[in-house]
Amino acid sequence: MFRESLTSLKEKNIFREIKDRESPQGSRIIINGKRYINFSSNDYLGLANHPAVIKAVKNAISKFGFGSGASRLLGGGSTLHKELEKKTAIFKRRESALIFNSGYAANTGVIPALAEEGDAVFSDELNHSSIVDGCRLSKAKTFIYRHKDISHLKGLLKKVKARKKIIITDGVFSMDGDIAPLKDIYNLCLKLNANSLKPSVLLYMDDAHGTGILGDGRGSLEHFGLKPKSWIIQMGTFSKALGSLGAFVAGDKDTISWILNNARSFIFSTALPSCVIAASIASIKLIEDNPSLIKKLRINRERTVKGVLKLGYDITDSETPIIPIKTGSIEKTLQLSRYLFKKGIYAPAIRPPTVKEPRIRLTVTATHTDEDIEILIGAFNK
Repeated sequence: MFRESLTSLKEKNIFREIKDRESPQGSRIIINGKRYINFSSNDYLGLANHPAVIKAVKNAISKFGFGSGASRLLGGGSTLHKELEKKTAIFKRRESALIFNSGYAANTGVIPALAEEGDAVFSDELNHSSIVDGCRLSKAKTFIYRHKDISHLKGLLKKVKARKKIIITDGVFSMDGDIAPLKDIYNLCLKLNANSLKPSVLLYMDDAHGTGILGDGRGSLEHFGLKPKSWIIQMGTFSKALGSLGAFVAGDKDTISWILNNARSFIFSTALPSCVIAASIASIKLIEDNPSLIKKLRINRERTVKGVLKLGYDITDSETPIIPIKTGSIEKTLQLSRYLFKKGIYAPAIRPPTVKEPRIRLTVTATHTDEDIEILIGAFNK
């Protein structure tokens, strides 16, 4: 049925295949029996296999077993779920938090719960696909503003009439590694909400790639020194810098209670296993107790950026451990990825429709060694 369509994908060089690893996630992985330096993982702090995380998982399995058996509303959660929600709220300096099964589930559930008929959503053009789908599922009208263009956003906010307006942005853009102009967006919301008893403009932040990395781990708001407000809703994941699985949404109590009662992806999903929740609790504690993890990540990131820039590669406006290497074409991107693979470096090609411009998306972690980075730079040099 799909043979012709698949042939078309192959002809356009956008056909995808899976390479599964035979080892734990980390800076070194094994694929088809060969060891590779991994520059593709979102496990930024190397917590996915940290002894404290593994110990917490084992203890939770011993106490709660594995499967959850039901949604949270039907008793699928354990006391660990509530503990993680309390810990996440404190970590993000918010009143309340709610766990979701993934960042995708959070965005496709929370956005439709917040954006109702008669509302308007204003979304950055480079927001993650889960945000795009969340906007499509909502009954609100969606307006796309140019990437990080505050003037364009201001113009749309002024032009569009709506009962409630929701600005949606990634904190860190996952394919470009740049950071949203949150201070400008924050001040814009402050101004628009200043003369209203009830905030008419909300800010929904997807901080999946900012949590655990920016602001001493607390995320993008903390990075800019911005205080949480009732009109700010923060989404983040446990599956990247925290090395676990799942996501959360954090905000004031009433907002989180509304989401709990209206987000379909929360209501109709089986709860995450307690051992997964235990891993996230342990990871937050590790970040709080070990600031050296984030410091090492920054050092490795700067070393890598300095090396690739010296060789003349274009990394656009990357400000984080996500470093895009622009190549100009799909063919060149695939060629470079294959070359790196032969050199023992795992860095897959990122192509349309994931991005408009093909690239190698390097992700640096705290567990990469100086030697790992030197090998990478040496391979690019050749």
